[in-house]
Amino acid sequence: MTAKKKSTKNKKNKNEAPKKEENSISTEELLAIEKDKNLRLFAEFDNFRKRTAKERIELFSTASQDIMTSLLPILDNFERAFKANKPKEDDGILLIYNQLKTELDKKGLKEIENPIGKELDTDFHEAITKIPTENKKEKGKIVDVIEKGYLLSSKVIRYTKVVVAN
Repeated sequence: MTAKKKSTKNKKNKNEAPKKEENSISTEELLAIEKDKNLRLFAEFDNFRKRTAKERIELFSTASQDIMTSLLPILDNFERAFKANKPKEDDGILLIYNQLKTELDKKGLKEIENPIGKELDTDFHEAITKIPTENKKEKGKIVDVIEKGYLLSSKVIRYTKVVVAN
């Protein structure tokens, strides 16, 4: 029986040696796989960090855009009131309007310049209607402004509504 035990031990030892080599190869492969996973996870986290920073910046600009858009009709009403009744320089309503306009300017709100006499630019203007004209030089040009347009930084938040000569 001792001979059989020795022969089985030798077989086990012979079988164990190749297992160690296989384990060392698979351990190296496993290490490479884990390094790759770690690298990919780090890259994914870096992309996530950059994306959330970009979204945060967009959120701040969008939040102010919503407020600015809701205040534009108030500015329009002030201007309509001034056309109907010319205010004096020390009139309270004019002081309030100027203060509101100054604060909005500080936040990046800008009026789109008066486009009368210029060509229609669909990046800044919205043609509400066309009117016929006999003067060929006026064709395609803006003849009247219905509603002012505004920019927030460099983005149009309200297009200038215009009448175009046809």
